[in-house]
Amino acid sequence: MGHWLYRNIVEPGKLPLLLALGAFVVTFVVTRCVTRLIRAGKGPFGNVKAGGLHIHHVVPGVVLTVFGGFGAVASGREGFGAAAFAVVFGVGAGLVLDEFALILYLDDVYWTEAGRKSVEVVAVTVALVGLVLAGFSPFGVNDLSESELQNRGTVISTVAVNFVLSLVALSKGKGRVALFGVIVPFVALIGAVRLARPGSYWARRFYRRRPRALARAGARADRHDRRWSGPRRAFQDWIGGKPDAPPARLPPGRPGSG
Repeated sequence: MGHWLYRNIVEPGKLPLLLALGAFVVTFVVTRCVTRLIRAGKGPFGNVKAGGLHIHHVVPGVVLTVFGGFGAVASGREGFGAAAFAVVFGVGAGLVLDEFALILYLDDVYWTEAGRKSVEVVAVTVALVGLVLAGFSPFGVNDLSESELQNRGTVISTVAVNFVLSLVALSKGKGRVALFGVIVPFVALIGAVRLARPGSYWARRFYRRRPRALARAGARADRHDRRWSGPRRAFQDWIGGKPDAPPARLPPGRPGSG
């Protein structure tokens, strides 16, 4: 294990990245545990307030991310400084992305359905950083031989083609596929050749006069959502906590209905 860690993490200079990822995951898990306890009214924890203002943990997260990021850039990839700033950056990023939905919607949606976006972003971030640690390079160019490294044209064309395929997948409404396709070879190709999701730019642009293709795209999207929405929601609830139920709407004419 020690030899593998040195050869694959320390020697290539990936130790700060590993430390940042570890700090990121630990911070997110601890933060979610604390917020769950606060939500349940258990334990000694409580919301941080200053003069009646609720201080969200994204605020110290931004400060730590900026401090750790600039420190990491200034300290290089080796030494104690690089490792320490990587941990600070990971902690800050964990606090920030735990409230990603708040930044996205500019509203405190932490325990609502919209708050699931934070869990999705954290899961994607961990997966992408894990792929980089495992050896995948951006744009799918990975483990190049000396001859391939010398052939700059091959590298550039590979990067360009994979990037274009990722853009096509993104235009088809497949954001996750496009994101992973930037790093993992052939993933973007799969997203680019399959039918677009209804409502995507590709569907609006190219399916307007192809009702059959639009119908097939809608049916495929419905099957995909029915198959994966349940497991995905269960996974998100297990990680981030189950959102609050939306308030019930009173029937028209009942007291309190306005």
